[in-house]
Parts: sequence; C-alpha cells; structure tokens
Amino acid sequence: MPVATPNPSPARRRLLEAGARATPARERVLDLLLLATRALSHQEIEAEAHAQGLDFDRVTLYRVLDWLVTQNLAHKIEGRDRVWRFNAVTVTETEHGHAHFHCTRCGKVFCLEQMQPSFALTLPAGFQFAKAELTIQGLCPNCSDE
Repeated sequence: MPVATPNPSPARRRLLEAGARATPARERVLDLLLLATRALSHQEIEAEAHAQGLDFDRVTLYRVLDWLVTQNLAHKIEGRDRVWRFNAVTVTETEHGHAHFHCTRCGKVFCLEQMQPSFALTLPAGFQFAKAELTIQGLCPNCSDE
C-alpha cells in the first residue's frame, strides 16, 4: 500500500481525486501543465522536463499526454501550424469548454478560461449545446507591444 504524502503536489491531488494512479510520469507532466502560463507543444513539454532534470522518453510523454486528455485532466488544441498543444484542465473550467487565443506572430496558444461562448445560449430551436471549441487569432500582449 502506498504511503500518503503529507503535502502532495497539486498534480498528485488532481490524479488521486480523479481516482487515477499517480505514476511519477503522470504527476510530473501534469505538474508542468499546471504551472504553464500557456498551452505547450510536446516538444516544449519535453524541453521543460529535461531542463528540470526529469528523464522520460518521448513515447512515455506521448502516452501520458494522451492519457491526461482522455481522463479530462488536460486538453489539447491544434494550432494553425498543425502542432498539438496541451494545457491542464483547471478546476474552474466548465464541462462545456472555453476559448483559446492563438498569437499569429509568436505562435503561442493561451487558454481564455473566463470567456465562455455566448452563442450557445442562442442556438436555433431543436439544437442542443454540448461543447464549444473557439480559437481567437491575433496578437498576444508581448507581440502587440512590439
């Protein structure tokens, strides 16, 4: 039986609350996503993991990211460059999704969790809203200052 950690990391808590096994790879990748200020590509996650001294191979990283997405602990967003980016699903995020912002200059993708798609409230009769995926394109604060 695993020994309980007195102060588990936010990722470990999320994994345990989801009833999932908190493997070191799952915990570390989810920790990286929770700390990220924007959605990260597989390559960016791998580089950050290596910078922090975490050692797992690309296949493990792909599997962990796919598993986090299927468990609704992370989501993936396809950029205009056709590269998938990943971000942790936040506790405040609704089950209906949220909007994303893609900077057309630097290519970074940001989650706009506070912005919910209002068009879902005005669907024509007979349509039932389930989930929306909206990506807004433009310049992020760093690029718009240049």
